[in-house]
Amino acid sequence: MKSIIEASQAMAHEKSTGSVSSLTNPRQSTPHYVVGADIGGTSLRLALADGEGTILARWSASTADTRDAEAVVGRIRQGVDALLSEGSLKPESLSAIAAGAPGVTDVDRGIVIATSYLMGWRDIPLRQMLEAEFGVPAAVDNDVNMAAIGEQRAGVAQGAGDFVFLALGTGLGAGLVLNGELHRGSIWTAGEIGYMLVPGTNEAPAKRGEPGGLEAMVGGEGIKSLWKSRWSSDLTSLPREATPTQIFDHALLSNPLAQEVLQLVARTLGYAIYNISLILNSPLFVLGGSVGVHPALGDATRAVLHERREQVQPVLVRSGLGKDAQLIGAIFLALQTASRKEALPSS
Repeated sequence: MKSIIEASQAMAHEKSTGSVSSLTNPRQSTPHYVVGADIGGTSLRLALADGEGTILARWSASTADTRDAEAVVGRIRQGVDALLSEGSLKPESLSAIAAGAPGVTDVDRGIVIATSYLMGWRDIPLRQMLEAEFGVPAAVDNDVNMAAIGEQRAGVAQGAGDFVFLALGTGLGAGLVLNGELHRGSIWTAGEIGYMLVPGTNEAPAKRGEPGGLEAMVGGEGIKSLWKSRWSSDLTSLPREATPTQIFDHALLSNPLAQEVLQLVARTLGYAIYNISLILNSPLFVLGGSVGVHPALGDATRAVLHERREQVQPVLVRSGLGKDAQLIGAIFLALQTASRKEALPSS
């Protein structure tokens, strides 16, 4: 929807802690509103939208000191109250809420089964907790699936019946859209590509909730570890604690060590995309996440895929929604969830 994209772009600059920023005054002709939530390991972002899906206001806060699920729900309550107050809206005007959670999520039961890197949650009944807190229908899904929904509805994958959304941020995950529908798998682990075995990655079995070999190579934390293992003050002026974005920036400036790390990450990622493309025959891959959207990574990965163009020729594009993909996907899911008619007890 164009309105969501415009709203997202207008609101791209957010404060980092407990901040509310409004786009427009809620239209009085639209009596009910929804909230989309993006739960991260260090931040929580909320967006209030009307029945058309237009983002009206945002709120963000740090979760760096908040790991307990009940505390996170309490912080979501704080944010929702701030959003409603900002719009002079009554609590009963909220009709649904949807949250993207970082990890394997049982969508039918609304349970976050396990996460890696982020909060260490295990079997958290997040949907039930949200419904009890707000007294409205709630939905939860894996945050990468949320981003795939966002790109499908309002981003670069509009009109694509089959595509793969690759989220490279702190870790690595994929949202698989087949025949226009998200494919989650029989036990909700479809898209957990961080556990793929790709040449050059660690083959040791990963424990439940821990990052797999591929994620430990091309996820954000993996890239930082890779950099540290090769770092020397004699080789680069970049600090040992450099971020993936800084490393890729310097690769574009012809820093030899940064280029070495970029090429290794791109080749490993390219192999994974090649394998996925062979299995799914997906014509489109969307790179998202704070690391995935870096142009240096996209260009280097395309070069790897070009070497094998006789077998697969997927189009690799950058996310059109950037960091807003998860939030926009959550808003769409909340709008769908708002149609549920069953009465829920008030908190």
